[in-house]
Amino acid sequence: MDDMGMRRLLSEASGSTVVALLEDTIDANLRRTVAAWPDREALIVRHQAIRWTYRQLDERIDELARGLMASGLDVGDRLALWSPNRYEWTLLQYATARIGVIMVCINPAYRTTELSFALQHSGSRVLFAAATFKSSDYRAMWDEIAADCPTVERAVFFESPEWNDLLALGSTITAGAVAERGASLKNTDSINIQYTSGTTGSPKGATLSHRNILNNGFFVGETCGYTELDRVCIPVPFYHCFGMVMGNLGCTTHGACMVIPNDAFDPLTVLDAVAQERCTSLYGVPTMFIAELAHPDFERYELGSLRTGIMAGAPCPAEVMKQVLDKMHMQEVTIAYGMTETSPVSMQTVANDPFDKRVGTVGRVHPHVEIRIIDPATGETVERNTTGEFLTRGYSVMSGYWNEPDKTAQAIDADGWMHTGDLAVMDDDGYVAITGRSKDLIIRGGENVSPREIEEFLYGHPDVVDVQVVGVPDPQHGEEVCAFVKTKSGTVDPEDIKAFCRGRIAHFKIPRYVLSVDEFPMTVTGKVQKYLLREEANKRLDL
Repeated sequence: MDDMGMRRLLSEASGSTVVALLEDTIDANLRRTVAAWPDREALIVRHQAIRWTYRQLDERIDELARGLMASGLDVGDRLALWSPNRYEWTLLQYATARIGVIMVCINPAYRTTELSFALQHSGSRVLFAAATFKSSDYRAMWDEIAADCPTVERAVFFESPEWNDLLALGSTITAGAVAERGASLKNTDSINIQYTSGTTGSPKGATLSHRNILNNGFFVGETCGYTELDRVCIPVPFYHCFGMVMGNLGCTTHGACMVIPNDAFDPLTVLDAVAQERCTSLYGVPTMFIAELAHPDFERYELGSLRTGIMAGAPCPAEVMKQVLDKMHMQEVTIAYGMTETSPVSMQTVANDPFDKRVGTVGRVHPHVEIRIIDPATGETVERNTTGEFLTRGYSVMSGYWNEPDKTAQAIDADGWMHTGDLAVMDDDGYVAITGRSKDLIIRGGENVSPREIEEFLYGHPDVVDVQVVGVPDPQHGEEVCAFVKTKSGTVDPEDIKAFCRGRIAHFKIPRYVLSVDEFPMTVTGKVQKYLLREEANKRLDL
């Protein structure tokens, strides 16, 4: 068989290069959009009554950028952002990019232990945060750990005198100084650190450049067919690539409008935003679409403006997809797959893909990206319709984990391939289905949860001798966290374990189930056999 014939049989593919990569910085690209569509609506934040055109958005970004420069932040300094979806989040995203400050995204569900780790690990000079969110008092949590974070010179809370003072400080900086700073930046400069629970230990800071995330947002928008006439409803969180890259950058690279329905997901405010703002696109993980469709007031809302959108984070059940197409009018909805380390998207379905490909696969390779599926044991590319580990390479792969070259080298090989740890299979047409994970990461409602991170935290409990954490099936969240605990006292009080976690780690990491154990199943080399623990949990919990 000739080389081309053999190549067609292998599980590898390269994305289209017909549309060129953007070689701008994020700010240079935004300024072009502002010049092209200054009077089109750019940002609507319904819970804060914000409605700005591109010109108005640009003016406010510039005001904040001048304030950040006046406060002494230089190119490459880190600014941590700990907040739910608000207009200030979007301003900081683009203002930091304008002046070359690296924005460190902090999950708003993080608590004191996790926040302290991220601030110290990134060496952040300043923390920006909402004052409160739901039951969380961010200011009180910061006060609790401030002494442990010596690099953080100050904390700035939204809707406070310090926020207003920072903006006022910007009057000492000229527009020319901001432009000069912007001209000194390169699109390969790091601009964003996203903390992601990898497969082991503490969260790692995936470090992304202008080139990484600007292009990924652009090509996600291209795949959805965006123009300046689109209005995209973004109920997914900004702290994650889904919100800030696929959402915000997907819009601003096309002159489309960002519509933010609320500070956190609520199905009713999403439906209301789509109907009132005549949104053409809607984002979410499948559980969000399920909640919207199941809302008792669903039929009251006219959703005929919808055309497209993105479902990602988990497989979409066929019945849900049917309802999204029929009841929500999203005939061109796409499915996307990716990971934080790849900016995030490397696979996406397109508008005219058949139904079975939209529910059974995560689509085909993205533009300017290469993918292959390998035998983990040999590293050789497997033939089509054979399961192996999914690898991806291209502009979208992160520069590395912040200050962790060893972990970076474990994830990205010498040839530049990102080893995802996901098991996948490619069909004869190049569509890829994700079939499982070669590592023990728990994915709960779209959140990556590292068992090792929770285990290390629970070792701090005075009665815990040993602990192993596994994921168990859950109809609502896909997976839930289950902790097997061995104690000094010989007894385990699940409520005591959960109380130990509350306020110190994010709610989605707190074990839903806590089971007592005397011994753990081990291999002959002394490794815990987690698959046996999962089987035991399913049996004991009748899952």
